Amino acid sequence: MDYALHEVLEVQEIASFKTTCLTKSKTMRALVSDQELKDIMQQDITIASRQLDEYSSILSKAQGMH
Repeated sequence: MDYALHEVLEVQEIASFKTTCLTKSKTMRALVSDQELKDIMQQDITIASRQLDEYSSILSKAQGMH
């Protein structure tokens, strides 16, 4: 599948935002004492990590096309 330039740029923007969110979640999780909140934050960290892997895969494929 060929990606248009604006699509690649949007995925890069989303990946950048998700990286910032992931960093914040990892940092804040260490400061939280409530176990339930820590568990929720860990779920967010796990999901965000998988999403970033997917974005990376998409961007790798897009670079191979250009």
